[in-house]
Amino acid sequence: MLQLRKSQDRGYADHGWLKSFHSFSFAGYHDPQFMGWGNLRVINEDRVAAGMGFGKHGHRNMEIISYVLSGELAHQDSMGNIESIPPGDVQRMSAGSGVTHSEFNHAKDQTTHFLQIWIEPNVLEIAPSYEQKTIPLVDKQGKLPLIASPDGKDGSVKIFADARIYAGLFDGLQSAQLQLDPMRKAYVHLIKGSLNVNGQKLAGGDALLMENESALEIQDGKDAEVLFFDLSH
Repeated sequence: MLQLRKSQDRGYADHGWLKSFHSFSFAGYHDPQFMGWGNLRVINEDRVAAGMGFGKHGHRNMEIISYVLSGELAHQDSMGNIESIPPGDVQRMSAGSGVTHSEFNHAKDQTTHFLQIWIEPNVLEIAPSYEQKTIPLVDKQGKLPLIASPDGKDGSVKIFADARIYAGLFDGLQSAQLQLDPMRKAYVHLIKGSLNVNGQKLAGGDALLMENESALEIQDGKDAEVLFFDLSH
């Protein structure tokens, strides 16, 4: 089963300093048909204006992944982490028993564009933790390297959830295939460009919800950047 969801069908919020597209119900956007997919709960595509950001706020029992596309995101949390997240880095924060953090764009003249992803954990009330890794561009060219996984395999960040996230860049004749467990769910989020996924043509911001599928096939990319999620049912 393949379900194409177009970019313009996402929720949208304009707070002035923050412009955000919501792939799933979040804050003031509610759609009972899109409350999540498997254990994937949130994909927010956020653009934070120069000098602005999210003040200190709390999370609990959620795996939170940030994937920066342009600009930089400054992170500070109650665990003592003070980090800057540049494009190409993936950050994981396991909220566990409770954590507070803030996220800011300290640039004076540049918008920070990033994806914030929430995945429901498979263990609750663990000690909160933080991890950040760089995924080199060359590793994503025409390939789908693992960027987040339950076991930290292949240099990915370790998440406490039954899910795996892959990222790739595709252009021209580049293609990739992955074998899938049809008993699991999968989700494709095209960040930019255009791409053919399992015969479906996707444009930037589009998503493909997948169920009972045994393979992922990616081809015909044009300046495409994509995330792929292997999820529990």
